[in-house]
Amino acid sequence: MLSKKLQDTINEQINVEMWSANLYLSMSVFFAKEGFGGFAAWMKAQSKEEMQHAYSMMDYVIKREGTVTIGMINVVPTGWGSPLEVFESVYKHEVHISGLIDKVVDVAASERDKASQDFLWGFVREQVEEEATAKEIVERIKIAGNNGIFYIDAQLGQRK
Repeated sequence: MLSKKLQDTINEQINVEMWSANLYLSMSVFFAKEGFGGFAAWMKAQSKEEMQHAYSMMDYVIKREGTVTIGMINVVPTGWGSPLEVFESVYKHEVHISGLIDKVVDVAASERDKASQDFLWGFVREQVEEEATAKEIVERIKIAGNNGIFYIDAQLGQRK
């Protein structure tokens, strides 16, 4: 059974994951409108991944006899600048999410809930990958410049 403190913290993270899903979906729409189909597809896949994080956390709370509370999801931005600026925002956002996940793990540790710590470590490991991927895309866009942007767009469009 989850403590109230940990349950509330995980519920907050569920809502953060849902907001992130909306953020990436909005970025997908932005890229589609700008003619970057590959970037749009990558962002849509990222949106689905963030929702999967929320679903996994919801399932976990329920399995641990907790109560899932879906809060209001705030509005996300709808416009950005260049593809580089968008992916720099993605990287900053993923770093921010990593910090929030770390805080959830800290609460699980303070509550001495080893099962939750084990469950949450999966998200910590995934965040490391998400940060690294976002940073790599930023670096690739910087190297490619305007002449290579459509090549990178095509590459990222292969993500399923």
